[in-house]
Amino acid sequence: MNPEILGQSIINGLASGWLYILVAVGLALIFSVMGIIQFAHGEIYMLGAYSTYYLSVQCGLNYWGALLVSALLAGLLGVILERFLFRSFRGQIEPSVILGIGLMLLFQTAALVGFGTSTKAMPRIFRKVLTLGSVSLSWDRLVAILFGVILVSALFLLIRRTKTGQAMVAVSQDAYAAALHGINVNRISAIAMAVGSALAAIAGSLVGCIFSIHPFMGNFALTKGIAVIILGGLGSIPGAIVGGLILGLIDGLVSSVTNTTIAAVAGFTAIIFILLLRPRGLLGRD
Repeated sequence: MNPEILGQSIINGLASGWLYILVAVGLALIFSVMGIIQFAHGEIYMLGAYSTYYLSVQCGLNYWGALLVSALLAGLLGVILERFLFRSFRGQIEPSVILGIGLMLLFQTAALVGFGTSTKAMPRIFRKVLTLGSVSLSWDRLVAILFGVILVSALFLLIRRTKTGQAMVAVSQDAYAAALHGINVNRISAIAMAVGSALAAIAGSLVGCIFSIHPFMGNFALTKGIAVIILGGLGSIPGAIVGGLILGLIDGLVSSVTNTTIAAVAGFTAIIFILLLRPRGLLGRD
């Protein structure tokens, strides 16, 4: 592989990796606080893309305003799902997985009926290309990387520097003990679901500017998100970042010399080998 192709592959891999991370950190946060795997997370990603599309293209709202409204709506949806569906199954993986799969099928069917089967293309935010030597990067992908870095940094600040974030840490470690110390576990769970859902919607909105939008786009996002948090360690947000970058780079490098199918196989093969060495993932807690 010559240096030009190598550099381009790394840049493309980083852009993909940060989009994976936005999906995965939401999944990791929800798992850490609530002890569930939210299998409908990919559909919230899909609904975020569609809502941004319709708000910006059909309603004429500025793209950034549409993205913000989409994130807020996804956060509200997350709160509703937590309150009326997932709260009863907190800490129970098997029932929450079954519930999540049911929601996934429900949202996909609703999207097919409401949005149709044809793919939709969101107008490009930026049409310029940033060129660094022989490496080119579209501004859409650059914005995806910047958004990923900024939002994940903001999430870290929320967790490390605020009372709500510290309450999330306490609940993730021992929900019963946290409740005894006066922490409202239901409120913290709702916030975690809202934040995770909003991040998924933002990722879907950003992807909508790079690729097409369709009712089954959430399947790919969920697959990558689960792969990332397994690789990084269930419930570990730093692990989700490391895992997302690793999978993104594998996708970028392998697909440049073969194709995306083999790149996906290579990514999951790498996960298997890493889990053989570290069964709890790269940064998973023992």
